[in-house]
Amino acid sequence: MLAGWVKTGVFGFFSLMLGLAVSSPAMASGNGLWTITKDHWSESDEAAWRDFIAAIGAADCWTMDACLKSPANPYRHTDPKGARFLVDCADTPYVLRAYFAWKNGLPFAWANGVLPADGVRGDIRYSPYGNRVVSRASVPRTAYGVRAMPILRQLTWTISTAMFRRDARAWDKTMFTDTYSPRLDREAIQPGTIVYDVNGHIATVWRVEPNGRIWIFSSHPDHTVSRSFVGREFLRTGPELGSIFQKFRPIRLVGARRAANGSLIGGRIVATPNSEIPDFSLEQYTGNPPADPANWRRAQWVWQDETMDFYTYLRAKMSFGDLEYRPLDEVNAMMMSLCQDLRSRARAVEIAQEEGIDNMTPPRRLPNNIYGTDGVWELYSTPSRDARLKTAFKELYDAVVQFVKLDLIDAPRLKYDGNNLVGDLLQAYEQKAAACTISYRNSDGRMVSLNMRQVTERLFRLSFDPYQCVERRWGAGGTELSTCRDGAVKTRWYEAQQQLRNQIDRTYDVDMGYNITELERGPYGLRTGRGVDHPPEVDVRAYLEAAAHRYSVMADTPEPAATR
Repeated sequence: MLAGWVKTGVFGFFSLMLGLAVSSPAMASGNGLWTITKDHWSESDEAAWRDFIAAIGAADCWTMDACLKSPANPYRHTDPKGARFLVDCADTPYVLRAYFAWKNGLPFAWANGVLPADGVRGDIRYSPYGNRVVSRASVPRTAYGVRAMPILRQLTWTISTAMFRRDARAWDKTMFTDTYSPRLDREAIQPGTIVYDVNGHIATVWRVEPNGRIWIFSSHPDHTVSRSFVGREFLRTGPELGSIFQKFRPIRLVGARRAANGSLIGGRIVATPNSEIPDFSLEQYTGNPPADPANWRRAQWVWQDETMDFYTYLRAKMSFGDLEYRPLDEVNAMMMSLCQDLRSRARAVEIAQEEGIDNMTPPRRLPNNIYGTDGVWELYSTPSRDARLKTAFKELYDAVVQFVKLDLIDAPRLKYDGNNLVGDLLQAYEQKAAACTISYRNSDGRMVSLNMRQVTERLFRLSFDPYQCVERRWGAGGTELSTCRDGAVKTRWYEAQQQLRNQIDRTYDVDMGYNITELERGPYGLRTGRGVDHPPEVDVRAYLEAAAHRYSVMADTPEPAATR
């Protein structure tokens, strides 16, 4: 299927035509018209775009609609009355790029149809060999402009993660891809860079810290916005699938004529080929030293004569100077990100609760794939969000373990001036975990508060199923669970889904459309679609307490007497 036609059908075409308007010429302002006055994006336009995205990312807002109506958006006062911006993850970079183009009189074009590269029909969001562009659209160039909001709405109906699932090596003069693969450095990975998770998620870079940490924001099907940083949940794959980093391809309007009012009329859009883009690179596939991108699994990552894994290499390339770990700062930053993720999840659960989904009768079967579907499940369930959250908790745990090991060998990369890293990490963890609180309104209408420590203890009991009570959405037990009104069937569903909750890997290519009995029966395993028996270890506090005990015992054990 064509990606754009999956969402819109013929209606998308007519919505664009209805966007045409005849009025007095005006730049992007309160009249809502998109008049193109520039034939390309200049360096100053790109710099302003980066500033725009950085401000949106830093804003205290939790839906993209709220972000674009906040002081972070310098163009908010020029929006048409009643404008709303309801986007999910894939729409977000396109809608923001189009919005910025509208407000600055810039050209904009997009792929509105893709097909699987191998010609095999299926869900184009998860095509095993990527997709190819088969149709394109662009903003019409007229003397008096076109209405912008219908075009933005059309993007939300047309764009899916399928558009990002393209071969990074490909170039077609006519059916070109909207994005290209950039170098891995601070000059290329900047605010506005797209981050593509081949398991069906899109984020946008809004800040790169001096220590190399890449901050991102993303929207979700319920329109909430979350902020975190690039981690191992963004899987590295081959170039045919397009992970991880992408940037919008430069385009130019050629053959247009300038009207008396300054607007550009007619013409056609041409794109810059990969070979002419200064920061185009296949580095994320070839490795360093470069190898054949087709052999991406064998790629090596060497930085300053040290061999690393990809994610450490990325951090090193994005850092100012040498890669250094300041463990207390690292843990604080990771926990701050986790806290934001938890609060974003709380809003998502709240939205499902407000819609009364937990009062509905659940379907007899799970969706064919719980991570990628449509309808009520797509809008209000949280399996993908929860899997990313659990991965982030595991990444925090793994980082703490690594810091302790580096401290034991006095690794020069670890920058720590104290004499009790385990104790200091434990203190920092306890303070941050206690300070991070979320609240939910239980089934009796009373507020229940949880801190991060409590969430960690029940992390793999958090239900992703929107048909279940809010208490189970937050993994409640004992007295806290007593207000849950789920009956026997929903309780059975919850218990049958435990192995799915244990799993942090999102398997979009596995059939999961089981009924309760089939789910209970097993067998379990990553490729069964029923989940796994055991969750990974994520309890940082337990690890640090055990480490502190071990070191205390070691310190109290006398050394053996010297022998001659």
